[in-house]
Amino acid sequence: MGEKRAYKPRKPGGGRKKLKPEYDAGRNLKEQMEKAVALYDYEMSLQAIGEELGLNPIKVRKLLITAGVYESDVAEKVQDTFEECRETQDYKTSILSTAKELNLSKASVTSYLPYKKGVYFPSTAEKEKISVGAERQRRYRAMKRWRTDLTKENFWGVVLAYAGVKFKTYSGLPFTYEIKKGRNGEYTKELWIDRREKSKSLAWSSVLLALQNIKKVGEVVDRPKALGDIRGVTYIYGMFYRFRLIDLPVAGRSLHLCQRWV
Repeated sequence: MGEKRAYKPRKPGGGRKKLKPEYDAGRNLKEQMEKAVALYDYEMSLQAIGEELGLNPIKVRKLLITAGVYESDVAEKVQDTFEECRETQDYKTSILSTAKELNLSKASVTSYLPYKKGVYFPSTAEKEKISVGAERQRRYRAMKRWRTDLTKENFWGVVLAYAGVKFKTYSGLPFTYEIKKGRNGEYTKELWIDRREKSKSLAWSSVLLALQNIKKVGEVVDRPKALGDIRGVTYIYGMFYRFRLIDLPVAGRSLHLCQRWV
């Protein structure tokens, strides 16, 4: 017998070489998605975007859903039902359960869900992990949900969705607010106002009190104090104005507040 050959350790990253090392499915998906979103921002139809990119409209819609910018009642219903099923079921079973619940085909359900390997994040994801378009859609959905069902829980969803967004006080001072999580991992019912280097807390109960007072004073509110003698009402006023819950008298409309953001 010949001498036994010494063991040669395997180099990191060894193994079978890729047939197409330049191919990156995730990168290709991201590029397609960015192109579809750019055209969608010009209010092009799904059919027109598909013709431009050489894709069928269903795939275009799926790309836009993955990017978090496509909005429709059917898509929202499918995604909400699917997320509920995913709490207790695996991916494939959740698709079948969603199809049965909504009386849709499996293919239809899949067409309204984001690509599994895309950059889509569910509605529970932190805002730092989602795109600007997805964050905008999240705010739109929260507001739509509350206007459909005017409950405290749905309004809290609106306040959560707008955390970190820029607001202005009646006098034009910019501010944002954040909502922190407690030890149990759930959000505390307290808004932290960021005004330059200083941060002030705003109680959720104060926001609800001001919301109730709109019924008394009406939607046209000429100054913050009209909403009540409430701590932090100047910030609440700016929030409510951007939420389109209140407005200013036309004659005395503040130039600082005339611009509303989406």
